Amino acid sequence: MARRRRGLPVNGVVLLDKPKGISSNHALQRVRRLFEAQKAGHTGTLDPMATGLLPICLGEATKFSAHLLEADKMYRTRVELGVITDTGDAEGNVIERREVPSLTAEDVEAVLVRFRGEIDQVPPMYSALKHQGKKLYELAREGKQVERAARRVSVYDARLLAFEGHAFELEVSCSKGTYIRTLAEDIGLALGCGAHISQLRRLKTGPFGGDAMWTLEALEALASQAHREAELMPVDVLVDHLPSLSVDDAAYDRLAHGQSVQLASGELAADALARLYHAETFIGLGVVRGPQEVAPKRLLSTVARS
Repeated sequence: MARRRRGLPVNGVVLLDKPKGISSNHALQRVRRLFEAQKAGHTGTLDPMATGLLPICLGEATKFSAHLLEADKMYRTRVELGVITDTGDAEGNVIERREVPSLTAEDVEAVLVRFRGEIDQVPPMYSALKHQGKKLYELAREGKQVERAARRVSVYDARLLAFEGHAFELEVSCSKGTYIRTLAEDIGLALGCGAHISQLRRLKTGPFGGDAMWTLEALEALASQAHREAELMPVDVLVDHLPSLSVDDAAYDRLAHGQSVQLASGELAADALARLYHAETFIGLGVVRGPQEVAPKRLLSTVARS
């Protein structure tokens, strides 16, 4: 007999303002316990020192969280010049100090031009990427270094917000897989003195910004479970960027049994994904198999088989 999952079947998305000093997983577990949810997951790790937007997916929303892992991001960070750490941030050990040359905001702007657009970036050792089955940060803590291949990432914009001689603040819009710590280190090297970040805040992930974020304290202050669930965003916000298709009762039944359906998919190309709705209710994703054929890709577990 399958073990019954503990907790409530809570489904939806909450945009958490992760506080400084806890891991993304710690924040996730606190939200899961607060909602008494059976299942929860997040859509992209933030370092313990970082704050800001961490979308938390509860219940059925976890099936679609991967769509945010691929999303573009926006950050605000503070870069400290002249000090290089082993982690690239203020929580690491100082491994080198260098004299900071006499710089102006214009000097920084001139260097930033080189870091906009597509760039090659070597992932840091203190990251969750794996080497031979082991996370890089675990190897780094053992004092080991391994070769890491450079990755192509996109920095859509790196905007100078403030300059203070030995430090400056940036707002960075970038593609998935971009390490802000590494970006700051590389900019510091280009300025001739090295650098690390002392603050990092995620402002946006895909379509989500900071306006709808909840702190842990604000969630805890809501009067009841019903009040908390009422604040959840619906599951389909995670795939709102995909086109939508409506299915009738007969098509719904075939999809529920894992069968393809004949459905006018308009101009959608083969292998394109689409949101599926039955009686205006989101039921999951389908994939286009032909000009008028759509197969189930990932359906909600609540889709009933008659």
